[in-house]
Amino acid sequence: MSPISPWLSIVGVGEDGWDGLTSTARQAVASAEVLFGGARHLALIPPNSATRHIWQSQISQSVDDLLTHYRGHTKVCVLASGDPMFHGIGTLITRRLDPSEYQVLPQLSAFTLACARLGWPSSDTPLVSLVNSPAESIVRHLYPGQRLVIYSRDRTTPAAAIDLLQRHGYSRSQVTVFDRIGGPAETRHDTIASSLPANEFADLNVIAVLCVADPTAHPLSPIPGLHDDAFDTDGQFTKREVRAATLARLAPLPGQTLWDVGAGTGTVGIEWMRVHPSCRCIAFEQRQDRADRIAVNARRLGVPGLQVVLGSAPAIFEGAGLRGYDARDTPPPDAIFLGGGITVPGLIEACWSRLPIGGRLVANTVTVAGEAALAAWQATHGGDLIRIAVSRAAPIGGMLAWRPLSPITQLAATKS
Repeated sequence: MSPISPWLSIVGVGEDGWDGLTSTARQAVASAEVLFGGARHLALIPPNSATRHIWQSQISQSVDDLLTHYRGHTKVCVLASGDPMFHGIGTLITRRLDPSEYQVLPQLSAFTLACARLGWPSSDTPLVSLVNSPAESIVRHLYPGQRLVIYSRDRTTPAAAIDLLQRHGYSRSQVTVFDRIGGPAETRHDTIASSLPANEFADLNVIAVLCVADPTAHPLSPIPGLHDDAFDTDGQFTKREVRAATLARLAPLPGQTLWDVGAGTGTVGIEWMRVHPSCRCIAFEQRQDRADRIAVNARRLGVPGLQVVLGSAPAIFEGAGLRGYDARDTPPPDAIFLGGGITVPGLIEACWSRLPIGGRLVANTVTVAGEAALAAWQATHGGDLIRIAVSRAAPIGGMLAWRPLSPITQLAATKS
């Protein structure tokens, strides 16, 4: 059979189902030999001669089956919610195909509809999807006056989101929950976070929040340099002023991955991830209590996706560690922060070898031995050596005096 181009159509379906589809989308569905979609989407399509496949719980396996058995020789239509390329199945499929192989026919997304209902500018309104992420993902977006749209996993998500708002000092926020938005059964519930009605929400719902801070709230800036008190710590962490300078040299960019080696409290990795939702971090820590503390801090500060690996570097870079870690599945770093273990034989070299061209290495130390190790490495490989000395005013008697923190020697190098 000769190839069909495009052989794949990805069609967005709203709650208004078949009636809401354009003529082009209807034709794509009607001409398909095979239909893929969730049970809800397939039920919205009138019976036809196409073979129907419901997504498996492991949706990536269904995508593998689709591409293995039908690619290039069968007319396939994938049904998705709203806009398939906006936090939808479309992105998972199209990244593996040439653009000539498919067409995407979107509908209005639930995000667009929610913004339209409320009169919010969609260009200025962040979207957080909790479909496959913990509710704590909301935290990094909370500040007074913020408008926020949240995709729910199911009917329990509104209560979880509102509980989080209350715990973080936003109990007076205005909350709207839309059930089945865009369809004939659409309903709307308006409330404030402190008094969520005991409604039975639909599994298909979207939440809109206008953040109003309580008088006791402490808004957290996305700019690196959170107050030290924002972290639970045993004392092993990078202080605020040094942390801000360290992040400046690490230079996080959207979509990039940091390895935080000897992570301690996880402050640098957490602030790296708070810069942009697509930033990733893997924190390597050899002590169980500190690894647990990093995970707690990451969730509380809105970056629950931070991955914590328990084990000793550099050996852990090659092998399998605890918590299901496999070095083969670890994304390569775009930047590495070495906050401890500077004098461990071979550690700096192992970090440097894993960086790509343009990758950044930043290492901090407070010890004479660590400083000597950094100076020796810099003499061979180059980079900048920086001395960071910070003093904080503190009361002595009835007056203030300067109390110096331990001076930091920092190495910052970019691989070229």
